Order: sequence, then structure tokens, then C-alpha cells
Amino acid sequence: MKRLKSLFILIALLGGFTLAQANTAVKVYPRIGLVVTTMHKPKIYVHKGVSFHFSNGIWYRAKGKRFVVSTAPVGLYINSLPMGRKVVYVKGRRYYRYNGIWYQKRGRGFSVVKI
Repeated sequence: MKRLKSLFILIALLGGFTLAQANTAVKVYPRIGLVVTTMHKPKIYVHKGVSFHFSNGIWYRAKGKRFVVSTAPVGLYINSLPMGRKVVYVKGRRYYRYNGIWYQKRGRGFSVVKI
């Protein structure tokens, strides 16, 4: 009986471990320069006359009817940061980082900066 109880506990632990791993998501971002034809609900920002599209944490520039994965330009101002950003202190200053892009608080919004 004790062996049977131990076996059930072991099965329950392994099952829980398998479920925990099955729910783990890994987000992979496309490389800069990749060309796509569609985006999901992009927000459009204009910086120095150039339109940049932001969708699912990725920045794009329009190229005809297609979009090229790019970095956000330094100085671009946005109202809110993407979910999942990290707070980083560099030389005592507070910055925010998301997907390799650095932001700094400016007024009520945030500006893209180069570190």
C-alpha cells in the first residue's frame, strides 16, 4: 500500500512538472531587415517625417505595401511603454528596456534613447 501511495505521488509530481513546462512560452523576435506583408493592429508613430509602426513589441518601417523590421529611432516619443519592459539603472539614471530598445521618461511619456 505504501508503494502504491508513493507511485501516485510520483505520477502527480511528474504530471504537474509536465504541465508547467507545457505552459512556458518563448517569444522570438524577427531580425532587423526582415520584410513582412501584414501586422496585427499596429500603432503608427511619425518621427522626422518617417512613419514607424509598432505591433506586438516590434518596430517596422513602411516600404511600399510591405513593412521592414527596424529599430525605433532615437528621439521618438511614445505615450506608454510596451508590456514586459524592464527597469534598468545606468549610472544612477532610470531607463526602461524592451526588445533591445532603450526608453527614458520624458514628461508624461517616454523617449527612445541610445545608451
